[in-house]
Amino acid sequence: MTGAGAQPGAGAGAGTPSGAAGGTWPSATTALVGVMGDPIAHSLSPLLHNTAFRALGIDWASVAFEVRAGGGAAAVAGIAALGLHGMSVTMPLKEEVAAAVDELTPVAARLGAVNCVVVRDGRTVGDSTDGDGFVASCAAESGFDPSGRRCAVIGAGGAARAVVDALARAGAAEVVVLGRTRERAVVAAALAGPAGRVGEEADVADAELVVHATPVGMGADVGAVPIDWRLLGPGQLVVDLVYHPLQTALLRVAADRGARTATGVGMLVHQAALAVERWTGRVAPVTAMQAAAAGAVGGGS
Repeated sequence: MTGAGAQPGAGAGAGTPSGAAGGTWPSATTALVGVMGDPIAHSLSPLLHNTAFRALGIDWASVAFEVRAGGGAAAVAGIAALGLHGMSVTMPLKEEVAAAVDELTPVAARLGAVNCVVVRDGRTVGDSTDGDGFVASCAAESGFDPSGRRCAVIGAGGAARAVVDALARAGAAEVVVLGRTRERAVVAAALAGPAGRVGEEADVADAELVVHATPVGMGADVGAVPIDWRLLGPGQLVVDLVYHPLQTALLRVAADRGARTATGVGMLVHQAALAVERWTGRVAPVTAMQAAAAGAVGGGS
């Protein structure tokens, strides 16, 4: 397989990674990455990764691996042993993988979770691109910069913690965490340092950015909105990390109340783009990846 960051020679047709032996792809020289988790058949990661590789014209490929809970450590051992160049990690393996890799980036160490593994000189390095992907999507798709802004995050699980950490690093003036249990909310808010605190639902009204980071609210009716919809209004950006359906009840109500809205597809695309950059050393073709994601999620039904 080709080395990380390598740029195989040109010659393949449009839309085909260059360097594929005899015009076939993938081939014995293809650099391989993937995504692992359970369930995994629904994952859009291979689509996003392979779209990026085609746009970059490099001989790389991404596939999905079903790895059940308890199998994270064995899977990490296999990544370097098989010559893979990296791996995206999804539920339920993020914490298992964090405990099994050779090294953790500072962000992954703070979160105790990994969503991206990079192989460097035969060693596995665990990273987390979720939070930075979220901040990048806010900037690219909504023109929102968290610096000096008041933010509210609904949820205290893995996705919420990554967002809290990233918002604080981006300079947010305040990151209020609303969790179902105070103990988990305290842990999440602590990731934001002095800017973080555990809040109440009423705090949502003062937030300039409202992020919903729980699975609650995937239904289509107003009763599925996870917070009091009357707290939402003009001057706010409301982001729902849920993207099935694409336009959740929360986003529809927020838009009706005059708030700007964004789906979770942006975070999905940008965290994948950061993974591609970690693996290849190349700037990810975000526009092509966004188009692929839009085609896959369609109307969000």
